[in-house]
Amino acid sequence: MKNHLFSHDTPGLNFVAIGGGNGLATLLSGLKSFVAAGKSENIWIKSLSGIVAVSDDGGSSGRLRDELQMLPPGDIRNCMVALSEDSLLLSKLFQYRFRGSGELGGHSFGNLFLAALSEITGDFAEAVKLSSEILASKGHIFPATVADVRLAAELNDGSIVRGETNVSKVGTSIKRLRLEPEDCQPLPEALAAIYEADIISIGPGSLFTSLLPPILVEGVSEAIAESPAVKIFICNLMTQPGETDGFSARKHLELIWEYAPGINFDYVIVNNFPITEEQIARYTNEGARQIGISDSISPQTIEDTKIVYGNLLDAGEKVRHNSQKLAQVVLSCALKSEKSQAATAESIWNK
Repeated sequence: MKNHLFSHDTPGLNFVAIGGGNGLATLLSGLKSFVAAGKSENIWIKSLSGIVAVSDDGGSSGRLRDELQMLPPGDIRNCMVALSEDSLLLSKLFQYRFRGSGELGGHSFGNLFLAALSEITGDFAEAVKLSSEILASKGHIFPATVADVRLAAELNDGSIVRGETNVSKVGTSIKRLRLEPEDCQPLPEALAAIYEADIISIGPGSLFTSLLPPILVEGVSEAIAESPAVKIFICNLMTQPGETDGFSARKHLELIWEYAPGINFDYVIVNNFPITEEQIARYTNEGARQIGISDSISPQTIEDTKIVYGNLLDAGEKVRHNSQKLAQVVLSCALKSEKSQAATAESIWNK
């Protein structure tokens, strides 16, 4: 794909995207088309890195975690596939999920591949690196930590809920979220990527189970705060039943600041294009509502963070970010921040 948003003499940037789940994979999928191996008119991102939450305890990842005492591979796998240069056979193979009700049923091939490679190498991070090479990845994937971390939440009534699956159901009752153990350490390579970044994004993704866990790893929020990078928060499209009921874009950002007060975001990206009536009915029945749509005048800032609005919706029955639209708007924010002479691509926001 040819990208004409950026001049050939614009230097390549180091981009670090933080999160988990489908949201991070969607963003990385869009960003990879802006990565080039050498200097050309297409180069914009020189180095693309994803720092991925590893607190999942459900589905295939949870089963492998319990049976093999390994880190959950699911979100890592999704991000590796998203960055894969080979979008056909190998990617489909890594995403293939076994059918049936036997021991293999529900497992994805990519999860099993990472499990096997982890046991062979004795190092989950090395297994991720080797798997990325096999997939001809156009970026680097780092687990947020290689410690065996679990999510724990103290609720307003003083009780403790443990495990990502359980935490995702009690979001609005959470008094304080933490990782166990709290002193888990990040990979040195991940910290180096943050310090060297020109752009750092957080989101989109589940607030309590995908976005907060990576920045709760010891030293990560401090590294982000100290980095001179342009910092961008990408808001979700919809609230999540049980986790972010009634949350606005402002509330999402305020929760990030509560746990990482030192991070000063330059931009928050919010979709302001309405979903269809059919989608409204479907998601309302599930207890979800759209974020960022209001009859009142839309604010231009949240505290000192500039809000960037645009049509970020993908086509289809499910409400999802369009990976290319999202990537272009994120990179346009970086250009605006640097006062670049290159085109800001504002016209794409409402297409």
